[in-house]
Amino acid sequence: MQTREKLKAIYKVLDEKLAKDIKVLNIEKISSVADYFVIASGSSLRQVTALEDAVNDELAKYGENPRSVEGKVSATWILMDYGDIVVNIFEPDVRQTYNLERLWVDAKVEDMETVQA
Repeated sequence: MQTREKLKAIYKVLDEKLAKDIKVLNIEKISSVADYFVIASGSSLRQVTALEDAVNDELAKYGENPRSVEGKVSATWILMDYGDIVVNIFEPDVRQTYNLERLWVDAKVEDMETVQA
């Protein structure tokens, strides 16, 4: 699965499962960590976990499994590392505290139309 296809699948499942404030940060020119950061919020700890499960289930259909998953126990911030894409799913207050968008201010923010194109 190519990076853009994976990104589309992640975005689509987060959107369908009603994640809030989905952001896609293109970091490929400013970091060697990954090509994209996907940041989204769930409205509750339960939804954060459900969003992680939905992303994992969708990508597993294509044989894509995360290299690692962090934060599943507390479920306030779950990080899923797919190598070229890092998915961050937050409980809203925790997202505001860490404010990854501010940390990656030099990243290009991709809008829904660009991601889905």
